[in-house]
Amino acid sequence: MNFVVSSTELLSHLQAVSRVISSKNTLPILDNYLFQLKKKELTVTASDLETTLITTISLDNAEGTGNIAVEAKRLNDILKEFPEQPLTFNIDSETLNVDILSENGKFSIKGQNGDEFPNLPNLNPESTSKIAVSSDVLNQGINKAIFATADDELRPVMNGIYMELSSEYLSFVASDAHKLVRYRRLDAKSEVESAFILPKKPAGLLKNILGKIHEDVTVEFDEKNAFFTMPGYKLACRLVEGRYPNYNSVIPTKNPNKVIIDRAELYNSIKRVSVFSNQASNLIKLKITGNQITISAQDIDFSISGTERISCQYEGDDMEIGFKSVFLLEILANLASNEVVVELSDPSRAGILLPLDHDNKSEDVLMLLMPMMINV
Repeated sequence: MNFVVSSTELLSHLQAVSRVISSKNTLPILDNYLFQLKKKELTVTASDLETTLITTISLDNAEGTGNIAVEAKRLNDILKEFPEQPLTFNIDSETLNVDILSENGKFSIKGQNGDEFPNLPNLNPESTSKIAVSSDVLNQGINKAIFATADDELRPVMNGIYMELSSEYLSFVASDAHKLVRYRRLDAKSEVESAFILPKKPAGLLKNILGKIHEDVTVEFDEKNAFFTMPGYKLACRLVEGRYPNYNSVIPTKNPNKVIIDRAELYNSIKRVSVFSNQASNLIKLKITGNQITISAQDIDFSISGTERISCQYEGDDMEIGFKSVFLLEILANLASNEVVVELSDPSRAGILLPLDHDNKSEDVLMLLMPMMINV
């Protein structure tokens, strides 16, 4: 089989799918791309058994059909060195030799039998749910939630994004037991109520692709696997099995103390003060009195401390609460609003952070952070 393809177009597609390939593959064939040629369409597949990403390139000049596995790293390294130009691939299906012809040269590599590449999983037709989701909704949901996922070997259900489909909204939830994100879209709904846990790796792969796509994504899933089909790409992944915790039970509903504050000012102030916090705990204290927040941190071991005051709008009783600065900075960085609302009940209960205003009225963003004990 033979085909001609643009060097930069092929490299762009290969770089998108190459992120799937693991550095510690259990099967040697998984260090390769699977090339499949059919009806002037080149399909390239990469997999790590858990996640498979497929991309399709339309060709003007192609002959024959068939498949071959080609070493991924070597092919990427070759393509990076070419300026934009057409490349001719001549593939001998019997000897598995691959000749790449450029304007000025010829490069030969040895392929492997494409039939050894693992097949895609099959969805159970009796338990499969299907929904079309806007690429923007899916992209925003993953972007807002992925930073809050855990790396917990003992509780694998926390290592992904919980996608909850209902007749009222589509929810993206992630938590590592310290912080929690709940991102809802009221403009994305499903006739069938269902849910699944999308692992972190395929979520990150989708995040890289969705920014380039402006059409709906078809999502199909059963109790074990999910397929995301979009123009030019298809992602299949094994879902995290297990029951996601009841996240609504940890969100405090009665929060009489409310702070409205400039997000960037709070972020920058915490960043400065946290330099003086204990490196192990990263504890910073927020003392809220009147219309002022005093942010402080200290490391007794090194006799250093930092304090800064910023203005805010505050309704509630005077209080002092401690947070891990790294987590608070992450949350503030992922809230898009100019001003944020911080809702508090008491120093031992979680603080809720909300954007004051939304660019999109269909968005419902809630972020939660557990407090740290302050040693008085």
